[in-house]
This record gives sequence, structure tokens and C-alpha cells, in this order.
Amino acid sequence: MDSSLWEQITDYFTTDTGAYLLSVKEHIIISALALIVSALLGIILGYLCAERKKYEKWMVSIFQVLRIVPSLAILFLLIPVMGTGFQPAMIALILLAIPSILMNTVSGLEEVPAFMLETAYGVGMSDWQVLWKVKLPLAAPLILTGIKTAAIEIVASATLAAKIGAGGLGSIIFTGLGLNRIDLLLIGGISVAVLSIAAGLILDSAEKWLFKYKFTGK
Repeated sequence: MDSSLWEQITDYFTTDTGAYLLSVKEHIIISALALIVSALLGIILGYLCAERKKYEKWMVSIFQVLRIVPSLAILFLLIPVMGTGFQPAMIALILLAIPSILMNTVSGLEEVPAFMLETAYGVGMSDWQVLWKVKLPLAAPLILTGIKTAAIEIVASATLAAKIGAGGLGSIIFTGLGLNRIDLLLIGGISVAVLSIAAGLILDSAEKWLFKYKFTGK
């Protein structure tokens, strides 16, 4: 790395540590909230699609279309309706993340073997017990895979939230673009990449802890 570029990066962390940590904090908060809300909505909608086939076609189609639309376009489409700031950024990220969770939930629930459901009902379980004790535990690995995909998409796309004043690491990147400063572009870009990798590693660890049988062969 060029010595002057390295000095610029060092100077940034020396003089703007507080601003950098605030951007990281904003990025983590908006990403975590968007992931929690999208996971709840995605699992509920996925369950409805699996249980009520008449909902599946149009619900999956709607979210597939939203997935095709670029995140930045969704953000700009929301500005006339909701203005700028945290709220429209959250909605855009949630709309981006729901499809992968929804479709993995549908696939996971549909792959539950019929004989296991018959056995569960045969021993006297109610619909609610079958859902919590049979369907969701068996579908959980696929659902978590969808959540992991969504988490990485959210952390990367939250960069665009800064474009409408929601803060986060995107503000460093857009400042770097405006001022043509490579040091800021590197700091913002590498930080987003590190957060994405960290989110993936955390969810990988959660998967290994929750579903030990998949990794131990027991």
C-alpha cells in the first residue's frame, strides 16, 4: 500500500475514531433490526404459504419482483412516500431480506416427511404442537440458511441507507466518493466486508450449536 495512503488511513483513525465507531454502531443497529423484523415476517409468511397454497403463488411472486428491483431503486421509490432517514431505509432492507427467508421457510416446511406428521397426529398432538415440536424443528436448518443469506445481503445493502440520511458505514464511502478520497473508500468498504463476514460467522456458529447432529454425524 502507498505510504501516503497508509498515513491518510492512520490519520483518519487518529482524528475521527468517534465518528467511525458511531458509523459502525449505526450500521450494526440498522442491519440487526432489519434482520430481526424480516426474519419474523419471512417465517410467518412462509408458514402461511406452506399451509395455504392459494397464498403461495402471488406472495412469492410479489417478493421475487421486489428482489429483482435494485435496493437503491426501492430506497428512492420510498422517498416520496416516507421521506428520508431511518424508517424508509429499514423498510427497503426488510423488503430485500424477506424473500430468501420466506422461500427457505416454505421449502423447509414442505420437506417435512408426511409419515412424521401422521405419527405426530397419531399420538394425539394438536396442530399447534405439531408446528412447534415437529415442523419448525425439522425446517429450522433451511430457515437458518435463509436468514444467513438475508443477513449478508442486509449488511452489504445497508451501505446505501446513508444515501437517504440513515447513517452507517455508507456515509464514509459516499464521502470518499464525493471527495475522491481512496482512504475513505477503503475504510468504509473493508469495514462493510468485515461486518458481512462477521455476520456469516456468527450465524455459522449458531447453526453448528443448534444443529450439532449435522456436523457430528450423531
